[in-house]
Amino acid sequence: MKIALITGATSGIGRGTAIKLAENNYNLILTGRRVDLLDALKREIEVKYKKDVLTLNFDIRVKESVDKAIDNLPERWQKIDVLVNNAGLAVGLNHIQDGDVDDWERMIDTNVKGLLYITRKVAPIMVERGKGHIVNIGSIAGTQIYENGNVYCASKHAVHAISQGMRVDMLKHGIKVTEIRPGLIETEFSLVRFKGDKEMAKKPYDGLTPLFAEDIAETILFVLTRPDHVCINDIDITPTAQANAISAYRK
Repeated sequence: MKIALITGATSGIGRGTAIKLAENNYNLILTGRRVDLLDALKREIEVKYKKDVLTLNFDIRVKESVDKAIDNLPERWQKIDVLVNNAGLAVGLNHIQDGDVDDWERMIDTNVKGLLYITRKVAPIMVERGKGHIVNIGSIAGTQIYENGNVYCASKHAVHAISQGMRVDMLKHGIKVTEIRPGLIETEFSLVRFKGDKEMAKKPYDGLTPLFAEDIAETILFVLTRPDHVCINDIDITPTAQANAISAYRK
């Protein structure tokens, strides 16, 4: 039975992916900052899907916490087959001259440095075993720019470049790397971006049907279940009503 480690598993894409992989015979290592949600998800998966779950409660922005969590994995959990780098966020929506430096640091520390910290600990495990699959959750903002997106877009451009670099670096070790770049997706993403303002958080989805966590979870399962000789390098995925970062049809 395979083991998948999913970061940011307490909500949205991370939670949806945890459930989807549990349905498909994966044991799970789930990380996140909200211990109550981690514990609830662990119970749900163990009861409903009869799969083993290990929860790791830490902030991925803190390198020492990441190192401690992975260095102290129980022996039975050390053979990680899949790493889903899902933890990420957008905070604020300002022109660059009005940006909040704390917001910038939060996005860069989570979206870029956090991804690097956990990958630096898990990739050597995969290299030693000569197999594995790293899935990085990017964004269409990783190849496209929109007004007020500046630092968020920059952080996701970094994820795009890092993913391509990983693919090359992991090539001789037989490790697959996939980047998935969703467009408009209705999760806690907008609620976090607008700092808890529920009315503002609804506006990006007005007049169209967005993606949902289940859509990305199914996409992740698809790339993980390709034959050994096949690697899906990257995927842009948007709602039917959205063509790119700035073009959407709203009824």
